[in-house]
Amino acid sequence: MSDRERTFVMVKPDAFARGLVGEVLSRLEERGLKLVGIKVVNLPEERAREHYAEHTDKPFFDDLIEFITAGPVVPMVWEGQDATRQVREMIGATDPLEAAPGTIRGDYALDLGRNVVHAADHEDEGANEREIAIHFDDEELIEYEQHDAAWLYE
Repeated sequence: MSDRERTFVMVKPDAFARGLVGEVLSRLEERGLKLVGIKVVNLPEERAREHYAEHTDKPFFDDLIEFITAGPVVPMVWEGQDATRQVREMIGATDPLEAAPGTIRGDYALDLGRNVVHAADHEDEGANEREIAIHFDDEELIEYEQHDAAWLYE
């Protein structure tokens, strides 16, 4: 098992508009992950371009930027054992048609371009640190004792 780590998650404008923020939060909390940073923002275009910089040369880039800046988003930082891998499994495949039932995308998303939530890629080392730094200053992330940690980890 890996050490406890922090991972970046963002509820996208489609999920915000559909009232799914609480559902996403609940699922991550129920899993035992620890919320250490959260805010509601209208993502500025410059920050959106920085966040999705790896897609700059792809044909869908402009549509992605237009979508992610079209309404409020909820950037979050979660902490836990293998948090990045756990979150990626919980949200499901990027394409909702391939996302298993029971995953967030499998239950709530119908379209690749409106897939409810973003999570840092567990296969891209450094993705978490980069994405967290884009959306949060160090002082916006909190430290606290998780009251049920003894029941979650050996």
